[in-house]
Amino acid sequence: MFPTRIEIIPSDGIVEKVQAAVPLSTTLTVTCLPHHGIARTMEASVRLSLLGYSVIPHLSARGMENQAQLSGILRDCEAAGISEVFAIGGDGPLGAGPYRSSLGLLADIAEYTGGSITAGIAGYPEGHPSVSGLDLLDALLAKQQLATHVVTQMCFSAPKILDYAALLRREGVELPVWAGVAGAVPRTKLLALATQIGVGTSLKFLSNKGTLARKLLGPDKYSPETLVSELMAQPDGVSGIHLYSFNRLDMPIWERNDLPDPEASEAATA
Repeated sequence: MFPTRIEIIPSDGIVEKVQAAVPLSTTLTVTCLPHHGIARTMEASVRLSLLGYSVIPHLSARGMENQAQLSGILRDCEAAGISEVFAIGGDGPLGAGPYRSSLGLLADIAEYTGGSITAGIAGYPEGHPSVSGLDLLDALLAKQQLATHVVTQMCFSAPKILDYAALLRREGVELPVWAGVAGAVPRTKLLALATQIGVGTSLKFLSNKGTLARKLLGPDKYSPETLVSELMAQPDGVSGIHLYSFNRLDMPIWERNDLPDPEASEAATA
C-alpha cells in the first residue's frame, strides 16, 4: 500500500459519514473553507480524533482572527490528541487578523507548542494564479525549517508532480512531498473545481492523451488509479498520496493493493 491521507470537507453529518465508511487506521485531513471558517474545521477534527482517527486540521492564516484564537485552537488540538496541522495562507481576503501568510502562522505554532504540534505546508506544481514561481519557491525555503512536509495542489499529471518534487530537491527544499490527487468524483464537479483552483495545465495534459483522457475524464466520473500507479512506479518521487475526496469516501483502490499496471494501461489504450 502507498501511504494515503484522505481530505474531507466538514459539512453537516461528515463525522457520521466517516465513521460508517472509513477505517480508524486512515489518516484524515479536514479542510478549512472561507465560508465554513476554522470553527467548523476544528469541531469536526476534535470529534474525529476523539473517535480514534489520526486527524490533521487545516488552519487558514487569513481566517485567523487573532493570536489568542490560534492559542485556543492549539490547546484544543493537544486536548484531543491532535499532533499535526496543515498551515495554509487561505483564499479569503486579507482581514484584520495578524497573519498575511502561513509563514507567521507556522512560527507561532512552533513557539506556542514547543514543537509538540507539527505542520505541513502547500506546494504548487502548476504555479499559483497570484504568486510568481520564484516567490513560491522562496516561500517554501523560508518555511521548511518550521514544517514537516509539502502537500501539492491538486494535479492530474504524474510527470508534473514528479518534476516538481525533483525541482524542490534541486533548489534546497528537503521536505517530503505528498501528491495531491483528486478522488473519484463526477466529471462535471471535478472540471468546475479544477477551473476555480487553477489546474488547467494538467487537464490539458490529459486532453492530449486521446483514449486515455476519455477513460480518465469520461462522461461519468474521473478516476485517479492510473495517476497513482504512475507515482507508485517512482518510489523516490513522492512520499504518499493526499486524496481530495470531496466527501466521497469509498476507500481508494490502491489501499486494497489492486492498482492497474501503468504500462499495461497505456498498451490497452494505444
